Amino acid sequence: MPTPVGRLTVLYDADCPLCVHLRHWLLRQRQLVPLDLVPAGSQEARRRFPELDHTATLREITVVGDRGQVYRETSAWIVCLWALADHRAKAHWLATPAGQPFARMTVLAAAKWREALKGPDHEAGPSEAGRCEDGRCEAPGPPD
Repeated sequence: MPTPVGRLTVLYDADCPLCVHLRHWLLRQRQLVPLDLVPAGSQEARRRFPELDHTATLREITVVGDRGQVYRETSAWIVCLWALADHRAKAHWLATPAGQPFARMTVLAAAKWREALKGPDHEAGPSEAGRCEDGRCEAPGPPD
């Protein structure tokens, strides 16, 4: 029997305006499973999950369950929706063979938008370190 999930930690890129926007959106939703939103690569993320590749968490959304489950990329987005009262049914559909291509396409489109916004010279890494340690980051300014 699968281990139930009681709480999820979403590691998000605090330097990405789209990621910060989605963080705020997640916090406004009614949660069936509590979500902790922590900047990826931050001291808090490293303290909570020393075994993770924190450089990778800055490249792709990573969600960690309270029993050690790790979800990345498309699965991470689906589990975030699954945690929300108004989106659980959609998450179940996105996890089916019919929904998986749509979920994957959406994640790829978001990744392309995110990279275009950051530009080619942007290095991965939390420039908001210090201001985001408590998980309460504001949207960063526009990219250079």
